Amino acid sequence: MALRDIKPTRSELISLKKKIKLSERGYNILKMKRDGLILEFFKVLEDAKTSREELQERYRTASEMIALSNIVEGTIGLKSAAFSVKETPEITLKPKNIMGVVVPEITSSKVKKSLLERGYGLIGTTSVLDETATAYEDLMESVIRSAEIESTMKKLLDEIESTKRRVNALEYKVIPELTEARDFIKMRLDEMEREELFRLKKIKARSTA
Repeated sequence: MALRDIKPTRSELISLKKKIKLSERGYNILKMKRDGLILEFFKVLEDAKTSREELQERYRTASEMIALSNIVEGTIGLKSAAFSVKETPEITLKPKNIMGVVVPEITSSKVKKSLLERGYGLIGTTSVLDETATAYEDLMESVIRSAEIESTMKKLLDEIESTKRRVNALEYKVIPELTEARDFIKMRLDEMEREELFRLKKIKARSTA
């Protein structure tokens, strides 16, 4: 199709201008969201670093204490103490919103127990068993905390990637294509106006000849 066969209208130009403004507004909003999410991600990343270090340290302590308990209490005594626990930890998941991203908020109960709540008798057991139980309760709290942070990081990272793709699509494809179409229509309308003006002048010249 030849260029002169394309006859756009003013309404098409107005519609395109509106689409460009809407796309640019969406682009700015998404950029702000992306930047905000990145800031939040780095905050969580710092927490994750601390959490991982704590988890590793508590795992090391718990491993050392269980090995010591095996020596002091014996395998049977250790298993007997473990089976005597009546209440198991309870985990509750609640949604938390971070800049439109729903992440899990994990709360726990019955992880830390008093000496009496652990179930095994205080007579006939050593303080090593108490310290081992405490070490594993601390480890469990770190595991729960790390699970919350790691899940939050993954969800934020997924949303950052998704938002980046949308920002790039608007910046490098949608807005340039709309702008190019707007400029073409504007140029073609100007040409059509000049052609119409030239035609009217010819008609006027003939009528006055």
